[in-house]
Amino acid sequence: MATLTSARDFASDFEAIRSQMDDIFRSLGVSSDIRAYSRGFPSLNIGSTPDAVELVAFVPGVDAASLQVTIDKGLLTIAGERQSAIPRDVAGLNVYAQERRHGAFRRVVELPQDADPDAVDASYVDGCLRITVRKRESSKPRLIPVQ
Repeated sequence: MATLTSARDFASDFEAIRSQMDDIFRSLGVSSDIRAYSRGFPSLNIGSTPDAVELVAFVPGVDAASLQVTIDKGLLTIAGERQSAIPRDVAGLNVYAQERRHGAFRRVVELPQDADPDAVDASYVDGCLRITVRKRESSKPRLIPVQ
C-alpha cells in the first residue's frame, strides 16, 4: 500500500534536508549558498559598463572591518561574518524564530577575462559593499588610423 505524504510534510522534510546540508558545508568552512539559491548571503547585483565591472553586495549589519575582498586567478571573493542580533548571555531566553542569517559567509564571482585585477576599488556605505573592477585598456575597442 502506498503511503500518502502531505505537501506540508514534504516541505518540512525538504527544509530539514536543506538545514543538514547547510550544517555540513558550514562545518567544512564553505558557504552552501549558490547564486540561484534565493537565500544566498550576501545578495549580489552584478553588471558592467564599457569601462568596468560593477558589483554591489548587500551586507547590512556587517562591520566593514570584518569584510575581506580578494581577487585570485580571475575569481573575486567576498568573505566576512555577521554576528547574531540575539544576545547569547540572557538567562532563560527562548528564541522562537530567527530569520536573519548570521555567521561566516563567502561568495565567489568569476570575473570576465577583460577585468583588471590590479585596478579594483571597494567602498562600504549603509550596508552596501560596492566593488568596481576596471577593464583592461587593451580590451577596449579603439580606432586604428589608416595611413
